[in-house]
Amino acid sequence: MKLSGIKKNLGNFSLCIDNLEITKPGIYGIIGPNGCGKSTLAKIITGLMKPDCGIVDTEGPRDITFLSRKPYMMDDTVYNNLVYPLKLRGITPNQDFIKEFSKCAFNQDALMQGAKSLSGGEQQKLSFLRATIFKPRFIIADEAMTAMDMDSLDFFEKTIVKEQKNENSTWIIISHQMPHIRRICEYLYFMYNGKIETEGSVKEIFSMSDNLNLKNYLRAYDSWEHHETFNS
Repeated sequence: MKLSGIKKNLGNFSLCIDNLEITKPGIYGIIGPNGCGKSTLAKIITGLMKPDCGIVDTEGPRDITFLSRKPYMMDDTVYNNLVYPLKLRGITPNQDFIKEFSKCAFNQDALMQGAKSLSGGEQQKLSFLRATIFKPRFIIADEAMTAMDMDSLDFFEKTIVKEQKNENSTWIIISHQMPHIRRICEYLYFMYNGKIETEGSVKEIFSMSDNLNLKNYLRAYDSWEHHETFNS
């Protein structure tokens, strides 16, 4: 994936991405304060929003899926929400596979209840399963696990790492949860005021003391202690 010369004006906010290039599969993270443009960038990458100018090259046709903090639920059962991506692609759901695939989050009875009746955390679990059931090659998760309990978060973190290796896929994780970012991401982009201000490996980003905006951001999210421990 390569972005170049991207500009997007939204009211008083301007996104400006001179160059962003991901050359190999892996798990990448985008961090930065609220309003810095993370979600806008994610929507431009997925095609949900068009830039005012610039080039978005996703290297030809590929399955791209987008996970958000508040996922859209069809007014239907959990099961029909889950298998919808398969039906879109003309794939007949295998019931044994669906049962095994979904048991981490739902029992068989829960599959038949209304998706909109689920709690916020349960909807995020369903959204995650729905987005990955067809084995996409490119996944962007924008605060997609914030409402999950710790056991579920741990499970889905391990699932992301496993799926990435098995499918040789690319993940972009947007999150304010620094422990979560540190556990699963390999490379990070730090955004500030609509721009990518710095980038590097997880270790490089968390040990970077000469970038005041990054340092203040980490401190603001109560991550400075983790930063010191990480480099001790």
